[in-house]
Amino acid sequence: MKILLLNGSIHRNGTTHAALEEVAQTLQQEGIETEIFQIGAGAIRDCMDCGKCSEQGCIFTDDAVNEFTAKAKEADGFIFGTPVYYAHPSGRIQSFLDRAFFSQGAVFRYKPGAAVAVARRGGTTASLDVLNKYFGISQMPTVGSSYWNMVHGMDGEEAHLDIEGMQTMRNLAHNMAWLLKCIEAGKQQGIPLPASERGNRMNFIH
Repeated sequence: MKILLLNGSIHRNGTTHAALEEVAQTLQQEGIETEIFQIGAGAIRDCMDCGKCSEQGCIFTDDAVNEFTAKAKEADGFIFGTPVYYAHPSGRIQSFLDRAFFSQGAVFRYKPGAAVAVARRGGTTASLDVLNKYFGISQMPTVGSSYWNMVHGMDGEEAHLDIEGMQTMRNLAHNMAWLLKCIEAGKQQGIPLPASERGNRMNFIH
């Protein structure tokens, strides 16, 4: 079993990474393989609804979206981490996830996901609300913790001083590991994935 963690910050060793690393280390103790995927500092395109997605993913290949979705096919669950910018997730993680889910949404379906937000002070719950919507529309179980999935600090060193925040990250990891093991046990017992109706799409302008 493997969890793919996405660092939505340009900083490889900042507050977001510190929070995700705490989750990853605890998952590893639970016997779960982890990988932290760095979104990087390069430009990331918005989704343009061009309709040219393919089995290989997004038509644009000048950033890491397709590399991420290729790894997502092999992952069993996801944790998306974001810094807070103006009480919202970073614009780059939203553009990144818009294209990842629009072009390869099926690779996320029925796999558990969790969002983590880090901030100096405010805006974390609003940021979590935005990221959780990717799970809600994609038939993904959403994993919580003993508090909202947030860590506070100006940098990676300060993040470790948020004792409750780091506790929350460890509890998130335990909950994610438990759910993965429950899903695996269900598979071994022959429990099928949920039936899902598709095909009915309409607008409300008549």
